[in-house]
Amino acid sequence: MNTVSHPDSAISSWSGFVYQGKVALYHSLKLILDDVVDFELQLDSTDDFAIYQQGKLLSAHQVKAKIGSYRSNYSEALTKSAQISGDRQKGTARYFHVSVNISDSSDYKDANNEVVKFYDYGGNKYCGLGDIEALTKALLKKVYEGRKGYPASEKLAEQNYCLLSEKISSKAIDIHKQNQVGGLTENEAAYTNRISSAELLDDLLNEGLQDDVEYFAIELRKNIFEYLELLLDATLENMTDPEYLRMRGLFDHLHDLHADDLKHLCQLIKPSERFSKVQRTDIERYSVLIQEFCIEPTLERLPHYLDNDYNFYLPTALALLSERESRSCVDNIRFEMKQNEKLLPLLFEYKNLIAHTAPKSFSIESKITDNDGSDPGYEGESQDGKITRELNVAIITRDDAEAKLNA
Repeated sequence: MNTVSHPDSAISSWSGFVYQGKVALYHSLKLILDDVVDFELQLDSTDDFAIYQQGKLLSAHQVKAKIGSYRSNYSEALTKSAQISGDRQKGTARYFHVSVNISDSSDYKDANNEVVKFYDYGGNKYCGLGDIEALTKALLKKVYEGRKGYPASEKLAEQNYCLLSEKISSKAIDIHKQNQVGGLTENEAAYTNRISSAELLDDLLNEGLQDDVEYFAIELRKNIFEYLELLLDATLENMTDPEYLRMRGLFDHLHDLHADDLKHLCQLIKPSERFSKVQRTDIERYSVLIQEFCIEPTLERLPHYLDNDYNFYLPTALALLSERESRSCVDNIRFEMKQNEKLLPLLFEYKNLIAHTAPKSFSIESKITDNDGSDPGYEGESQDGKITRELNVAIITRDDAEAKLNA
């Protein structure tokens, strides 16, 4: 029996994951724009990512984010990129992607005569973490207009960018799960799971746009990933193992979060405001609250905490800096209860909301008339009469929540 040897995988290295996926999407769109057809994108196997066509390796790509500004910082990685191993044969096209401008970005020629080219982003041999998204959206618009014959709107471009980014990151997580749960080796899982150019094009050209809730949910997941990745990139050297594992656990859980629960998170991350785009400051507050809380979150459905009586405590991005803002929060949430029918059942389920910042804990009392389905645990014998039920929502400071949960 022949044993197939698969290339080493980089799945286990989370740092740079988001940037790597962005670069892979950018290059894939360039290929589509250049009419390269029927290719497959492979992640974390032959190299950080690779392009295959008709079963043969078309190009191998290594991606390095914020390693350093001197060429010497990349010597070992360049040597590795030039190696002849596995599908990387003599003459294979090899590309090196960096996120910072380095001292020398000329082609690298190894002792084995293989050449590694620094990837060109429209005249620059580097692309910053904050620049790759704009460049990718520009390519996306060109591909869309070329295939459809009319330009993509800004909203359409943003939606499709989110969808394609999620497809790539989902594939990487799926590979990881096949290794952890499915029994495949890490290398085999990465080598055999690829994304076809047809899949990318189908998603890009699909005009069945999501409604706002679905779109904002997808955008929220993407933005949380980017925030966690950038935070990790900036603080990894000083981060303890428990801090890293908590952040990694949150990342993985949110990635696998069911679509409906992701929409619920959008509704509850800041329930005092009409449902809309979740701002980056809200994402930061939500993530920091979970990261700094004294107890590990329960990562089932929405990340939460449970007290001894099995009451749910949900972290939020609520930031109330004064008594006046607290009073305004009461009025706003009461208003949203009346206006937003999707918020009500969630507040019946998650009645204790932990604020990122608040001067003190307080309650919001409200009376709900009729069983409109807002309380999943409520079943009246008769729906003919008017039945009034109370809904009490507690906004709790971090200190009070920690004290209750530690009691």
